[in-house]
Amino acid sequence: MNTKTYDVVFIGNYTKDTIIHPEGTSYVDGGGSRYAAHAAACLGLKVAVVTHLSREDVRVVARYNLAGIDCFPTYTPSSTLMCLEYPTSDPDLRSLTVAGLAGNITFKELEGLETIAAAVNSSVRGEVGLDVIQGLKAKNVRVAADMQGFVRVVRGNELKYESWPEMQATLACIDILKSDAVEAEFLTGEKDIYKAARKYADMGPAEIVLTHKNGLLIYAEGKFNEFEFYPSRLDGRSGRGDTCIGAYAAMRIEKDPFEAGRWAAAVTSLKMEKLGPFDRPVKDVEAFIEAHSDHASVY
Repeated sequence: MNTKTYDVVFIGNYTKDTIIHPEGTSYVDGGGSRYAAHAAACLGLKVAVVTHLSREDVRVVARYNLAGIDCFPTYTPSSTLMCLEYPTSDPDLRSLTVAGLAGNITFKELEGLETIAAAVNSSVRGEVGLDVIQGLKAKNVRVAADMQGFVRVVRGNELKYESWPEMQATLACIDILKSDAVEAEFLTGEKDIYKAARKYADMGPAEIVLTHKNGLLIYAEGKFNEFEFYPSRLDGRSGRGDTCIGAYAAMRIEKDPFEAGRWAAAVTSLKMEKLGPFDRPVKDVEAFIEAHSDHASVY
């Protein structure tokens, strides 16, 4: 098998999303790996996606290729079918239901792929298991993982938050942990995001990337780095956290946590202005960072 080398490989199933918000209903090609991979690719990195989806959604693979992203799909009877309902403008407040699942990604599906970093962007528990994370760590890959794919469990057609038996074993293998404020409170018992970030770090991950309705908190190297989000509108709130960890994992390859966080906050702010994955040029991100350079802090 020919080996292919990447900066970041994103792992998670495509989701066919129905998004309901106060302004109306939208139908979107989604999935954490899709939002994250597009963010990293727009920043100039060599990116791949390992995913599952139905053959009727094969257009998604073509769109990855057009964006310069290598996609390694496994075709399944159904794509993951998700409905996300946002009752208010607060992106942390939402309800999710699932009408179909695309199955579990195994470490075997990553054979022949070499990468500096990998990000697990799954939607539900079991989609990407501990075996994948342990396999990546055995290859000295820097592993990022979004907690949404571990705390969420499908019950009937609803997504519920439930305790996670493999939490300690999994977090011990993760370098970069991504969480939103709601997941952080559920998993750590702490409503205070600073206390939650420290609790996460005590379990093993070296860096915590924690999004909340107003911005981004990075806890790394014993310091808090804070950045505000400044979208001019909120047409693209779905995919916020996925975009954030995609940009952070990408920029963290060459930048320190503060600079990677600043870039991630800028990319996420711009993404939230538009439905779908991030598609802006690097110059737009640089201009945003310059315009909002005073909206960051370290302590």
